[in-house]
Amino acid sequence: MRFLEAYDDWRDGRLSQEEAGQLLGMSGRNFRRYVMRYHGEGEAGLLDKRLTQASNRCAPVDEVLRLTELYRSRYDGWNVKHFYSFYQREHEGERSYTWVKNKLQEKGLVKKAKGKGKHRKKRERAAMEGMMIHQDASTHTWVEGQTWDLIITLDDATSTHYSMFFVPEEGTMSSLQGMKDVIEQHGIPSSFYSDRGSHYWHTPVAGGKVDKSSPTQFGQAMQRLGIQMIAAYSPQARGRCERMFSTHQARIPHELKAAGITDMDAANDYLKKTYMPAFNAEFTVKPAVESKAFVPWFGGSLDDILCETFERVVNKDNTVSFEGRTLQIPSDEYRHHYVKAKVNIKRHIDGSLTLFHGPRKLADFPAIKKEENKLAEQPIVMKMP
Repeated sequence: MRFLEAYDDWRDGRLSQEEAGQLLGMSGRNFRRYVMRYHGEGEAGLLDKRLTQASNRCAPVDEVLRLTELYRSRYDGWNVKHFYSFYQREHEGERSYTWVKNKLQEKGLVKKAKGKGKHRKKRERAAMEGMMIHQDASTHTWVEGQTWDLIITLDDATSTHYSMFFVPEEGTMSSLQGMKDVIEQHGIPSSFYSDRGSHYWHTPVAGGKVDKSSPTQFGQAMQRLGIQMIAAYSPQARGRCERMFSTHQARIPHELKAAGITDMDAANDYLKKTYMPAFNAEFTVKPAVESKAFVPWFGGSLDDILCETFERVVNKDNTVSFEGRTLQIPSDEYRHHYVKAKVNIKRHIDGSLTLFHGPRKLADFPAIKKEENKLAEQPIVMKMP
């Protein structure tokens, strides 16, 4: 029926043969073949003759019956491989092992074997520092009565921890902060390896593959830096991070308790100045290649790269609405107003906001709690380029 519709459109000049072929999912040349068959045989010529013709390689029915009767009468209970060796040697069988197995399975004489488990091989470390960075978080009671998330960012080649800190809950900003620590100290790494957390990846189907064409705010920041993101699909794939967390959970709570630390700020200070240097000295391994893959960062302020970016349209009173906040755009020498103009809002790691029109910065706004915002917020101090 679909062919006849395309045929009528072609015959009446509404479609070319190439267009009619595209409509049917075939080439224009194949469409011409169908037209010739239709002219010669009518609608019967459109049928796929392969559906009514047996393959020349198809085994005769009596051969299949002989095979199944042979197995049933003399070799019942044998596994297929064992039976196949006798089938070839004692009964001059000429069919393949796969054919014999399939026929026996079709008749229910042998059961299909369960699929073999995947052979897992320990992944080799990256050859150089900076080739691959791991990041992960662990929720644990690090201090008695308080549950925090520990964010670690480490090197795949050496297991060196570049960043460690506690946050109430992991998310985009904590992940950006970890990468900022790495880049400020060493430079831009080649790749970034993580789980499929929602702040790292969009996953359309739960437990399925990530959507690399729709990056998250974190993914967009990595794209701006040219860092390749790699998603892990199993806990085993992140084995190094998982083993590290086992060690941290066994050590950090005892050390914090011994130091008398009970609040997050003091705990983060202890991690940075005491725990992480000692841990790296004990657990860092030597890379296969001494040189480093880090690329130095010379691109200006990292705060404008490692941030969340949102597009908004300016209101009639030269304000921008953003998550319950009203941001006032100050007057400047470049335009009389920005009404209906599209502007970009950058939310930085510390929660502060920066307003941009194209490449030009319009205003800075401090971090603020939502409940404190009642009136239009005024910018800090205008920093003209």
